[in-house]
Amino acid sequence: MTKPTCEDTFVIKKRNLGNDYYSLTFAPYPRVEACRPGHFVHILLASTDVPFRRAFSIAGTDPENQTLEIIFKVFGRGTRLLSSLVKGDTVNLLGPLGVPFRLPGRNQRTIIVAGGIGYPPLLYLAVEMVRRGYTPGSIEFFYGGRSAADILDSRRIKRLGVNFHPVTEDGSLGQKGLITEPVERFILDSGTAGLRIYGCGPEGMLKATDGLGLKYGIPGQISVEAPMPCGTGICLGCVVPLVKGGYARVCCDGPVFALGEIAL
Repeated sequence: MTKPTCEDTFVIKKRNLGNDYYSLTFAPYPRVEACRPGHFVHILLASTDVPFRRAFSIAGTDPENQTLEIIFKVFGRGTRLLSSLVKGDTVNLLGPLGVPFRLPGRNQRTIIVAGGIGYPPLLYLAVEMVRRGYTPGSIEFFYGGRSAADILDSRRIKRLGVNFHPVTEDGSLGQKGLITEPVERFILDSGTAGLRIYGCGPEGMLKATDGLGLKYGIPGQISVEAPMPCGTGICLGCVVPLVKGGYARVCCDGPVFALGEIAL
């Protein structure tokens, strides 16, 4: 885990993505060079009575301009306050935190399985892979939601040149059904040689993705969500059980874990 620091920074861009989803871009963030896909930041809102920081996966960075982006959905008071920020507002970022994804081998084919608000760290992963020279056509980006309103920035994914597979439960965009169904069909059609899986999303989706990897002997990693009051492993508010026994702290032993590592 990289050494985190606390940095004041400013909102420089805000986008309303619809359906209570928002994107915020902060700058300058001097630790941007240390950020990797899978890392998260702990955000403290200035001038509010919200006592705890909120953890958000990093959705993207621009080292040249020292910017950092998060994408989130409004679920409660903290995210509602975050969504009310405007350009020029100040926040304090603690980070980068956590264990990031390990990039696949150059000759591996990559399956990305994103569900709902699990999209941001996997967008960052895909962007970083393309930036580092991975062949976009070797990346299969499966993105699932309840409806088309839950599939964010699809044009942004398509511009990367990856193979984009939107999946919605109501069939309003892409294939209809649960996301792991077309993922399994792809595995069966293409074969398992050289495959690697990455996933982030709701617990049920993660459990199914984890199961697919174990069923077909495909290595990979998932990023999990948990309440993180401290973000540094002190409060033990984010522990998850391990398959081999014992527990892990999501904030510092994760949030990225190997398939089959944690009991979902």
